[in-house]
Amino acid sequence: MRVLTAALLCLALAACGRPEGVMVPISGVAPGASVVDMLVATTRKPSSDPAILYTGERRSSVSMTDIAVSIPPDAARRVGEVQYPRSLPPNPATDFAVTRVAELDGQDPMRGWLKRHLPRNRRVLVFVHGFNVRFEDAVFSLAQIVHDSGADAAPVLFTWPSRGNIFQYIYDRESANASRDALEATLQRLTQDRDVAEVTIMAHSMGSWLVMEALRQMSIRHGRVPPKIRATILAAPDLDVDVFAAQWLEIGKPRPLLTIFTSREDRALQASRRLAGDVQRLGLVDPTVEPYRSQLEAAGVNVIDLTDLSRPGSLNHSKFAENPEVVQLLGKRLIAGQTLGPDTTIGERVGSFAMGVGQTVGGVAGVAVSAPLAVVDPSSRRVFDDQVKHLGDVAGDTVEAATPDLRGRK
Repeated sequence: MRVLTAALLCLALAACGRPEGVMVPISGVAPGASVVDMLVATTRKPSSDPAILYTGERRSSVSMTDIAVSIPPDAARRVGEVQYPRSLPPNPATDFAVTRVAELDGQDPMRGWLKRHLPRNRRVLVFVHGFNVRFEDAVFSLAQIVHDSGADAAPVLFTWPSRGNIFQYIYDRESANASRDALEATLQRLTQDRDVAEVTIMAHSMGSWLVMEALRQMSIRHGRVPPKIRATILAAPDLDVDVFAAQWLEIGKPRPLLTIFTSREDRALQASRRLAGDVQRLGLVDPTVEPYRSQLEAAGVNVIDLTDLSRPGSLNHSKFAENPEVVQLLGKRLIAGQTLGPDTTIGERVGSFAMGVGQTVGGVAGVAVSAPLAVVDPSSRRVFDDQVKHLGDVAGDTVEAATPDLRGRK
C-alpha cells in the first residue's frame, strides 16, 4: 500500500504547476528552435475551448488534426525533457509551443497529410500514449521523442480518451479498450496507403495493451499483421504478462519485430501491479531470470532492461524517452525497424569497453553494473554471457593472486 500511495503522490505532484490549455497556436518561432509536424488521430471528444482542443471523454469516431510543435533551441533544454510553459502564452525560446492546429476533413484526410510529410524513406512512426495523459501531454511527448531521437519518420499520434487523472485508472483502461477498433482502422489505413513503405508502432504504458489488442484483432480479421508494420516497441508496458503471452500467440506469424523496455524500479508499474491483484506487469519483468529469459528468447522478443538507469525520487516510468543514449537508440535503430545485433547494442558496447580496459576485478564490476542496460536478444545475450564468464574467470585469478597481499595489509 505504501508503494501505491507513494506512486500516486508522485504522479499528482508531477502535474502540479502546469498551466492547462496550451493548444492555442502562437505566431512565429524562436531562432534556433525546431518544429515537429505530426498527424493526430483521436477518439477523444472535442472541446469547446480551442486552448484544450480535445477532452478526456469518449467519442466513437476518429478525428484527425494537423499539429506543429515548436521545440526550444538545444542550448535552452536538455535531451529527454519537455519544457512546459510556466505561464501563457508560451515563450518559444524556452517552452514547447504549438504553432499550428488544423482540423483535417474530407474523404481521405490522412492521405493528403502523408503526401506532404512523408520522408524519403516513406516510414511512419505511430505513437500510442499511456494512462493519465491529457491531450496536450500526448502531443508534447511525441514531439519530444521525435526531436530527441532524430527519428526519420512521419509522426502520427494516436491518442485515446484518458482523463489525465490519477484516480481514473479504470476509466482510462476502459477507454483504451473502447479504442481498439479505431486504432486498428487507423493502422489499416496507413498500411494501405501506397506511398507508405514501413510503419513502426511505439506504445507507452497502458497504450501497450491497446497496441497489442489492435495487432491481435488485425491478425484474426485478416489472417496476419500487414507486412508494412515492421516493428513494434513497448515502453514500460502496463500489461499483464499472461495476457501478453496470449496476445503474442494469437497474432501469429510472421510477426513484427518486437522490442520491450523494462525496469524493475518502475514505481508506476509497481502501483499498477497492486491494482491488478499483484499479477506481474510485462514492464517489470527481469529478462535475465527464468521463466522470462527462456520464454522471451523462444518468442524472439528483444528486451532492453533499464533498471540501472533509475533515479531516486523518480517514478522511473518514462526512461525510454528521458535518457539521451536510449532515446537516440530509438531513433537510430528501433524506429527504423532494425534488429539489435551485438554490433549495435548498448550491451555489446559496454561489454567491449570492459574487455578493453583491463582484465581486472574492476572490469568485471563494469560489466556487472552495466549489465541491466544490455539488450536481451539471442545474439547479444550470447556475446554478453561469454564476456561475463571470461571476465569472471579473470576476476577469480586476480582475487586469488591479490588475497595474500590484502591479508598482509590488515
